[in-house]
Amino acid sequence: MGEDLNDLDLVRRVQSGDRNAYDLLVRKYQYRIAALVRRYIRDEAEAEDVVQEAFVRAWRALPQFRGDAQFYTWLYRIAVNTAKNHLASLGRRPATEDIDDGESGAVREAERLHDGDTPEQEALRGEMERTVLAAVDALAPELREALTLREVEGLSYDDIAARMGCPIGTVRSRIFRAREAIDQQLRDLVQP
Repeated sequence: MGEDLNDLDLVRRVQSGDRNAYDLLVRKYQYRIAALVRRYIRDEAEAEDVVQEAFVRAWRALPQFRGDAQFYTWLYRIAVNTAKNHLASLGRRPATEDIDDGESGAVREAERLHDGDTPEQEALRGEMERTVLAAVDALAPELREALTLREVEGLSYDDIAARMGCPIGTVRSRIFRAREAIDQQLRDLVQP
């Protein structure tokens, strides 16, 4: 929780006109945001441009930041949207590795041609992928956030508890419930 209070303090300083406080936030999150953007944009130079654009957009939007969400969660959304907008402007589709990305298919087709699966296995895999993405989208926001922080961001339960401002037991429960909901959807898919 202390990390989030520190972020909020820095945000308040930026909103009061302290530009150096924003530099501290950028330094704190630049590598995580860069890793996030690279899930969407493979080209290193393009990814760097998008990261920079995301931080510029965050800077411009910071006066409206009220602290309803945690700063990193807010910044995460800006970065994802900036990456998706960049790809859309080029007529490309985002990569499918990100758990909250509902678009799938075209990006992996070339890889799938070489893996030796039968058409039936390919169809089942595609259906499973769509089912998982739909199940994640259908989760309650706090379950989706906990699962995303664990599975996408790779955070520890302690870090997730600090980020979400709740006890570690609550984090474990949310992740368990999220996984159960996804497992149930998959069981419904594969069982007659």
